[in-house]
Amino acid sequence: MASAAAQPHPRIGPRDYARRRRELMALMGEGSIAIVPSARQMIRNRDSSFPFRQDSDFHYLCGFDEPESVLVLAPGRRHGEFLLFCRERDRERENWDGLRAGPEGACELYGADDAFPIGDLDDILPGLIEGRERLYYAMGKQPEFDHQLMNWINKIRAKARSGAHPPGEFLDLDHILHELRLYKSAEELRVMQRAGAISAAAHVRAMRACKPGMFEYQLEAELLHEFMYHGARSPAYSSIVGGGANGCIMHYVENSAALRAGDLVLIDAGCEYEHYAADVTRTFPVKGRFSAAQQALYEVVLEAQLAAIRAVRPGEHWNQPHDVTVRVITGGLRDLGLLDGEANELIELAAYRTFYMHRAGHWLGLDVHDVGDYKIGGEWRVLEPGMVLTVEPGIYIAPDNRAVAKKWRGIGIRIEDDVVVTKSACKVLTADAPKSVQDIEQLMAGKG
Repeated sequence: MASAAAQPHPRIGPRDYARRRRELMALMGEGSIAIVPSARQMIRNRDSSFPFRQDSDFHYLCGFDEPESVLVLAPGRRHGEFLLFCRERDRERENWDGLRAGPEGACELYGADDAFPIGDLDDILPGLIEGRERLYYAMGKQPEFDHQLMNWINKIRAKARSGAHPPGEFLDLDHILHELRLYKSAEELRVMQRAGAISAAAHVRAMRACKPGMFEYQLEAELLHEFMYHGARSPAYSSIVGGGANGCIMHYVENSAALRAGDLVLIDAGCEYEHYAADVTRTFPVKGRFSAAQQALYEVVLEAQLAAIRAVRPGEHWNQPHDVTVRVITGGLRDLGLLDGEANELIELAAYRTFYMHRAGHWLGLDVHDVGDYKIGGEWRVLEPGMVLTVEPGIYIAPDNRAVAKKWRGIGIRIEDDVVVTKSACKVLTADAPKSVQDIEQLMAGKG
């Protein structure tokens, strides 16, 4: 297995961003305009801010990662179709906060056809909107900018008697932009493969480091070290490190309890590399060996996950992998005596939901729960090459569930991998993280 450190460092380049803009503008058509504001700098407390993370749609179209920016696409505009409004260079502020590209850098480094100071937005943007037939914008994400945009529109409308022409159609930009984001390019897949490799290495590190008496946050520290050491500066989401019954809490993020011998620990953690997310879950014994009850449940979840991965292929519908996990888990729970009845009837009654209460996966990309519709025209959409999804079945038995034998209570198990649909089947991007009972136990014993 090649280490994450030995792998290349892929990035999305200027040509890729330019291609994305061309594809979007081709869908928009001439006579239209799209407006995308950047993410806002968020105050943590007093004069301290959270680390800035660019809005995913904004980043997808240009890779410009500064706040206080607005991207404009105007297909067919004679003086250039891609415009950026951004902060001006300011030596004093740059001494405190870091370098800025400025309008000049927006053109030279990011390929903008034209760039303006963000302070000129009110003076220039209404003129760019005026005369356009259609305006594409994602309403509701930033209420303050929504209000600002409507003020510009109303100013244009107020000049209608003078010949000003406001857009006649207001269209949701998400509808077409998120369809583009759903299909990952070869460049994106190389970045996501890297994110998957780093995340898998982090899970391996956590398995090797784990021992009774550690705190959950200490295992989390092992993950973060591996992420950052290999160039992923942050997790893609709040890491879950749940020992024992904490693994039964879907979004457990306290990560503050001590790990006990005899318990399992569930780790759901993935890095963000070049803005792209990985999302990986592994469950393993704190002391390195599964008990008989833990292994029995674990094998059911693993069988469900492997069967669901086999169901990820072109032509299958989105819900097929989930349906597979439901059948396998229901049958496994029945065989272990946790459910009683005929399998089809148990599935129809959703009896499994006491132990398996979430879906088997979600889209993955720039966001950990990435964009893209799951249904088209009321029907589950068909999987196609370039789509990336997670496959993550689980079984969770609450510690206070008196309907089951004591040996099962407080066991939470989830196994999750990132999978890309290929031309003929699928490829697992996170396969370097071991998940068979034998491989996990050998690794934790120092033999793997």
